[in-house]
Amino acid sequence: MASAPVVDQSGLRTGSLELSAEIFDCTVNGPVMHQALLRQLANGRQGTHDTRNRREVRGGGRKPYRQKGTGRARQGSIRSPQFKGGGVVFGPTPRSHRQDMPRKQRRLALRSALTVKAQAGELLILDGFTLEEPKSRVVAEMLHAIGSEGGSESPAMTKVLLVLGSHNEVLERSARNLREVRVLLAANLNIRDLLTGDTVLMTKDAVEHLTEVLSS
Repeated sequence: MASAPVVDQSGLRTGSLELSAEIFDCTVNGPVMHQALLRQLANGRQGTHDTRNRREVRGGGRKPYRQKGTGRARQGSIRSPQFKGGGVVFGPTPRSHRQDMPRKQRRLALRSALTVKAQAGELLILDGFTLEEPKSRVVAEMLHAIGSEGGSESPAMTKVLLVLGSHNEVLERSARNLREVRVLLAANLNIRDLLTGDTVLMTKDAVEHLTEVLSS
């Protein structure tokens, strides 16, 4: 069984939580993780890039000079690609960059990424966070304490992915002002945020949600 340290609201480690080996200690599949990351990056592209070809550029309807007798190469339009301001040959056109990926492979990629984080000691479980009103200072102090206890030289510069099982308005508002913290629901967990986060801080209900979804 895999396990992860449990931290409290003050950032101190209070124990450990046993995790599902199927989700957090599986065989890591690097190629599938890479494919899932490329898919997410591609699907995030707008695909609105465009250039004007010779037909679309304004002007150029008149022949710039006569066909013969000038000693110059013959030209039919000042909007030919070789002229400044002319059309672009084989330029980008609007298109969809969308890539599809089977659900089983997407879930395998998430399980692999979670396993990498757990094995590297970069997965922490948050337990007992209670505040009556949003306070960014409390979250910042908690992260600083976690980084200091883990031996990080610059805990303030660590990128933290905070994964919640359900909406927690107080915690979300407390964390969203911190530049290096990204807050996500477990239902919206994705491969890019998992791999780019230096530390993954996950609530217990988020662990339960991921265990239920990714094991099915």
